Amino acid sequence: MTITVVVADDQVLLRSGLIGIVNTAPDLTVVGSAATGEEAISVARAQLPDVVLMDIRMPQTDGLEATRQIVATTPSRVIILTTFDLDEYVYAALRDGASGFLLKDTPPSELLNAVRVVASGDALLSPGVTRRVIDRFVDRRESTTLPKTDLLAAITDREREVLTHIAMGRTNDEIAETLHISSGTTKTHIGHLLTKLDARDRVHLVILAHRAGLVDLGTQLDPQA
Repeated sequence: MTITVVVADDQVLLRSGLIGIVNTAPDLTVVGSAATGEEAISVARAQLPDVVLMDIRMPQTDGLEATRQIVATTPSRVIILTTFDLDEYVYAALRDGASGFLLKDTPPSELLNAVRVVASGDALLSPGVTRRVIDRFVDRRESTTLPKTDLLAAITDREREVLTHIAMGRTNDEIAETLHISSGTTKTHIGHLLTKLDARDRVHLVILAHRAGLVDLGTQLDPQA
């Protein structure tokens, strides 16, 4: 099945380059483009793409507000693509519903893989960004802290183990190997966690786990147990 993409960037050369890169992949196709946040919202609502590649700084409505509106009114997922490696942008992008955050110097192969990952329902952050994002969410005093007992009451012991490993930054394969379960079973547990915790994606699970203090449990978890 072909993954549909909308590219939103106010710079013509960058926008054209992104379109060209995406269209080199046989399983991806660009169905629209935009030069402003307003255009991005309009095109996304008209085309309902699987993924929107969204620049942050654009005329009229910026990429963050466009992301918020697109996520709220369409089934499309958004990857923020920017030259600015700033924590505040990452925090704001995830707060507004983005499922991915990549820098514009990301190699084309990684960009294409990011589109596939996000289209499949997962979330993806540029290497090196994840830990800072987690710390930023945990440290923000204005965020509502979810009591640990409330979170643990909603999930099984095995789901708690899986969630703890997600919070520690481990991949599905690493979780499966550590817990001696199959990759399919790992995915099933993650699906249950998303439903039970009303989480948007994997990044949201990480945030919830850290707010609930599961990372503390994780540091004491014996992988061989």
